[in-house]
Amino acid sequence: MSESPVRRPRVAIAGLSVESSTFSPARTTIADFRPKRGPEILATRPFWSPGGSLADAAEWVPILQGRAIPGGPVPSEDYRQLKQEILDGLRAAGPLDGLVFDIHGAMSVVGMDDAEGDLAVAIREVVGPDVLISTGMDLHGNVSHRLAHTLDLLTCYRMAPHEDALDTKERAVRNLLRRLAMPPEQRRPLKAWVGVPILLPGEKTSTRIEPAKSLYARVPEIEALPGVLDAAIWIGYAWADEPRNHCVVMVTGDDRDVITTEAERLAAAIWDRHEEFAFVAPTADLAGCLDAAIASSARPYFISDSGDNPTAGGAGDVTWTLDQLIRRPEIASGQVSAVYASIPDAEAVRQCVAAGVGATVTVTAGARIDAGPAGPVELTGEVRHIAQGDPVAVTEVVLRIGSLDVLLTEQRKPYHLESDFTRNGIDPRATDVVIVKIGYLQPELYEIAADWMLALTPGGVDQDLIRLGHSRIKRPMYPFDSERFQPDLTAKIIPASDQPWTSTEP
Repeated sequence: MSESPVRRPRVAIAGLSVESSTFSPARTTIADFRPKRGPEILATRPFWSPGGSLADAAEWVPILQGRAIPGGPVPSEDYRQLKQEILDGLRAAGPLDGLVFDIHGAMSVVGMDDAEGDLAVAIREVVGPDVLISTGMDLHGNVSHRLAHTLDLLTCYRMAPHEDALDTKERAVRNLLRRLAMPPEQRRPLKAWVGVPILLPGEKTSTRIEPAKSLYARVPEIEALPGVLDAAIWIGYAWADEPRNHCVVMVTGDDRDVITTEAERLAAAIWDRHEEFAFVAPTADLAGCLDAAIASSARPYFISDSGDNPTAGGAGDVTWTLDQLIRRPEIASGQVSAVYASIPDAEAVRQCVAAGVGATVTVTAGARIDAGPAGPVELTGEVRHIAQGDPVAVTEVVLRIGSLDVLLTEQRKPYHLESDFTRNGIDPRATDVVIVKIGYLQPELYEIAADWMLALTPGGVDQDLIRLGHSRIKRPMYPFDSERFQPDLTAKIIPASDQPWTSTEP
């Protein structure tokens, strides 16, 4: 008699992913999420796409996946519509065994303190208590106590920059499939959750340097211990003013004593070294960075315009740095070649395209969303290049002013790759100074840079957190409280059953 085929688990895929600065006047709308539905979701991950290593490991039930470039908070009505579509899709999906909750962890919704926790609770109420829910998050996400209670399996990146992003997403899925293969009564692990009262920008917690480098190196060592399924450090998101924003350590597994001990040890190690966190590169104000770059023989010399970094949640159109660049005599005279990436302004782009390559134009650009300290900037220069069809920027224009090439975009776009420049007729390797709206340099730019500095510039993701003015985070919190204090780093054990999904504790 032939054996019956093993039933594949039915696993839904749903989520909303964005990093939102509550200090930015921008808003992240439904259109910004570029929602994907049904089979197009499977194309976003090679491991579960047709032919992928996990394609046949489950019956995948893709519902809705929205992923936006970091920006401002989500309007409540936009969030409500996307949330409702996810819930309706899950209701229509039929019985499920598991769900992959695809989130970043730092989404802010206007009028709400814990957006991912709210969405997780709503999903849990629809799918019921027996469905296992797993997520792979950004280490700059936030894990409220409510989110940790509501989900079964949580993990996050172990590298910043996030070169392990895809590996993390796959690990979250493999953890889910591994637990679904166990008897139902053994599937839900325990979680040891420890909040650590530090809130720091990613530019001070990069795993390229100490102390984050060695602290994060401990994570896979803990994961390898008997009785442990996963370990994670969420360093947290610094540019949102919500009670959940702080560092969290969590160790997941079946051995209560082991996960408790390891979570508390790791949290204590972070706290022991919390005053060692420092910027990933030399810092100065913009003038100081330009002085250093122009005086240096290192070429290309990169400068991060960090305060309006669109990959951290900045509006992207603060013009303060650009205004200073066009006034810099070494650049205006042609002595130093420079590139600035970028300023989004659809109208300025339209005017440049209408004039055509080779034309001299005068346009007003930037500060349409975040006026910042400079406001819109008038630019007079030659249209050097026009590129159409970028999936994010849509249309890109290179406007040359003196020896400065300014990249104007129809829509906000971060510039992380060498190809972002070369397709616009710019060779960053042959440029003296490259100024990019970014925090720590992404891997390709880091490899190109002969030297670099981080400019402490104004904007919605200002590196000076004290200057931003947080008022709703839990206190005491480092570095907001100058007096030394000793936090309670006792692990909270989240049980494998009877989870209080409606908990509102941040």
